[in-house]
Amino acid sequence: MMRRPLGQPPMPLNGPRYNEFIQSPKVRVIDENGENLGVMYTREAMEQAAEVGLDLVEVSPNADPPVAKFLDVGKFKYESQKKANLARKSQKTQEIKEIKMRPNIDDHDYDTKMKKVHEFIEEGDKVKITLRFRGRELAHGQLGMQVLQRVQADIAEVAKVEQHPRMEGRQMLMVLAPK
Repeated sequence: MMRRPLGQPPMPLNGPRYNEFIQSPKVRVIDENGENLGVMYTREAMEQAAEVGLDLVEVSPNADPPVAKFLDVGKFKYESQKKANLARKSQKTQEIKEIKMRPNIDDHDYDTKMKKVHEFIEEGDKVKITLRFRGRELAHGQLGMQVLQRVQADIAEVAKVEQHPRMEGRQMLMVLAPK
């Protein structure tokens, strides 16, 4: 059975570098109270952090010199993970909802479809209106255009037209987005 050779522990794969994993020879150090201690050698800063009972954590690795702070690594990772989860939770993904109509749609059916369009727009989703033509209806494209213009006029105060009506095969499409 092979054993792992003694020596340095493996480099942390995720999260900030800390203590012996900091590769820069000099760092700008901030203590546990948030006071700037200035630029010093990494070894010296690690010793000072150990005296206080904390780790030296690289908080801004891209600065010149990198900024390191006296922190508890576990607590720092936990809090940053908690922030990331909260940001992901509050994020709203925008979906595209589809409403299908026909060129000779009746008034009540139209009103019902428009209620759903209003609901989707208020939720922050985009709405794709599809007008499907069958048989001889295809010869009367202007009827479909009138229906889509009516939709556009009815929804003008809450949504904007992201994609103007266009024919795609046997159907006419239009995409609405919330204002």
